[in-house]
Amino acid sequence: MDLPRDRARQLRRDSTDAEGKLWSRLRDRRMVGKKFYRNYPIGPFFAYFFSLEARLVIEVDGSQHAGSMTDQKRTEFLNECGYRVLRFWNNEVLGDIETVEQAIADAIEEFGKPRTS
Repeated sequence: MDLPRDRARQLRRDSTDAEGKLWSRLRDRRMVGKKFYRNYPIGPFFAYFFSLEARLVIEVDGSQHAGSMTDQKRTEFLNECGYRVLRFWNNEVLGDIETVEQAIADAIEEFGKPRTS
């Protein structure tokens, strides 16, 4: 039986180029000072990237995830746990990392704003 720690290590070893590129921008509080974790277990799932401070999960997917019901259920579960989910395609991360970074920064900034009724 795999422990979550062992599964997370395996996921990190098997990460894609896109995941590695995005991680280099998120690690060490590089994204607006927020702490991110990589391959973090949340319930039955592992979040590619997770910030408890920002209540944010970031997923990086390849084309095999297009229209995935599993991903939809995963997002619903994470939303029910109080987390927002941002999804990016591998080609977005590899081809236009600046736009991806801006979308993440915008989501973090939006989270920090007080809600109006």
